[in-house]
Amino acid sequence: MKFFIAFACLLALAVANEDAGVLRSEQEVNVDNFKYALELDNSVNVHQTGELHGEEWIVKGDQAWKSPEGEPVSIQYVADANGYQVLSANPPLPTPPPIPEAIQRALEWIAAHPSKE
Repeated sequence: MKFFIAFACLLALAVANEDAGVLRSEQEVNVDNFKYALELDNSVNVHQTGELHGEEWIVKGDQAWKSPEGEPVSIQYVADANGYQVLSANPPLPTPPPIPEAIQRALEWIAAHPSKE
């Protein structure tokens, strides 16, 4: 989970590759939750929250900025026991390629013949 927190911070820094002024920077870190917000004058806007549920962290966040071409870019995500999941993205994420037929047949065979361990 620490990776996702660090990833969000590094992404914000990578997007802010120019000298940008900080419009707002807020952090609140507690034992079982945290909040983070950063707004820069070059259109970078990052928000992230996390809560500890039992032994599992659930982290939600969003990031937005303008591309070098001036187009708005944004992403909204959640990271939990199921991993990092993009909830929405602008522009939309590309559709993954289809699974090759031979691989699909192999996956179906494996599912039909589970291990006897």
